[in-house]
Amino acid sequence: MNSEIFSLSERLVSSSYVRQGLQARRAHEQLIRLLLQQGKCPEEEWSESTVELFLNELAVMDSNNFLGNCGVGEREGRVASGLVARRHYRLIHGIGRSGDIAAVQPKAAGSSLLNKITNSVVLDVLRFTGVRSVSSCFVVPMATGMSLTLCFLTLRHRRPGARFILWPRIDQKSCFKSMLTAGFEPVVIENVLEGDELRTNLEEVERKIEELGAENFLCVHSTTSCFAPRVPDRLEELAVLCAKHDIPHIVNNAYGMQSSKCMHLIQQGARVGRIDAFVQSLDKNFMVPVGGAIIAGFDENFIKEISKMYPGRASASPSLDVLITLLTLGANGYKKLLAERKELYGHLAQELSALAERHGERLLHTPHNPISLAMSLNRLQTHSTAAVTQLGSMLFTRQVSGARVVPLGVEQTVSGHTFRGFMSHACYFLGHIFNFKRQTISYIPVLLSAHKKSFVALLTKYLF
Repeated sequence: MNSEIFSLSERLVSSSYVRQGLQARRAHEQLIRLLLQQGKCPEEEWSESTVELFLNELAVMDSNNFLGNCGVGEREGRVASGLVARRHYRLIHGIGRSGDIAAVQPKAAGSSLLNKITNSVVLDVLRFTGVRSVSSCFVVPMATGMSLTLCFLTLRHRRPGARFILWPRIDQKSCFKSMLTAGFEPVVIENVLEGDELRTNLEEVERKIEELGAENFLCVHSTTSCFAPRVPDRLEELAVLCAKHDIPHIVNNAYGMQSSKCMHLIQQGARVGRIDAFVQSLDKNFMVPVGGAIIAGFDENFIKEISKMYPGRASASPSLDVLITLLTLGANGYKKLLAERKELYGHLAQELSALAERHGERLLHTPHNPISLAMSLNRLQTHSTAAVTQLGSMLFTRQVSGARVVPLGVEQTVSGHTFRGFMSHACYFLGHIFNFKRQTISYIPVLLSAHKKSFVALLTKYLF
């Protein structure tokens, strides 16, 4: 409704009432105007009515919602179910065009605007969570593994002779398969033990570069967020090595956005050396459905290259979900969640340490891992190995998820490559990491942290 319609409304309803309604409408419009003008996440949360007004305004700009529209092409935003249409706020065309996921669609000005504003808002969030110098990003409707693959395929055009990707070991299948799917051979660098922590073996990294030749490496594929006792890679040192040898550097930052330490590592790595792109999951960092990621970097041209590598149009659902979430939280609401996560991580560490001490166990000392904790399970091992794995099963059936029990000596074959000691992130150091045949249980606190205290209570009840 514009001012002319409000004026006409005064013929039917008292002008004072209509003016009050107009003022209310303008309050919503002012928030939308600021969003489009600044391209940043609003400081304060929006009401759901403002969000829905904005989305409805975007939807009427798409051709499938034009009154009297006659679409005769193969892709005209047709939807058979009204329920499906409402689920997507009638934003049916998706994002991008066949040549570029970031391109504007002539038939879908509203969906294109949604795409642009979402990328702009997410870029703002990346900056205020710690990577201040990031220059460009885009939301892609793929989870972290496939998003990493897209980065590797883009680098192939820049380094057509490369065969290898240098990868400090992290026992997570999708990041390993992302390299194989792109057609490259991972060169696995085993971690080194420092105290209780598994850390990047920088000497082995440099030795492999000299042995195989820097020109034969597509990139270094490093990791921030991970399960203890592994800790984030030495990003600054790796970034310096990449700059020294002119090797691209892709960072798997899957659930690192919620950690100021992980984000600081990326910022510092880009400052002192080379980081070409870093990838983070939408569901892990923003509490939205699975199926989206953010690809970001410090060279706008390279990020554009990645977006143009995506074949065809793409689903707008991840972009829509994260935009709705950030508008309803606001920057202050999101920062509050980050602060709560950090506080509850400290609480969980304190309680697990006390629990372990009471039963002759200990919480591993992994200060460089700001997200995950690991604890020994010596007493269960004295009974049987089955007792160790049974604990994980007992916790899961009692609705405690996110906890993982890691037995010793597990072998896992992923796409033809066998990992010894899988889920412990180590092959040759297992005897040192798990002294006295120690088992560990890892727990990852993420943004929604309401169940941490109940986790400790359940662990106390069912562990011993």
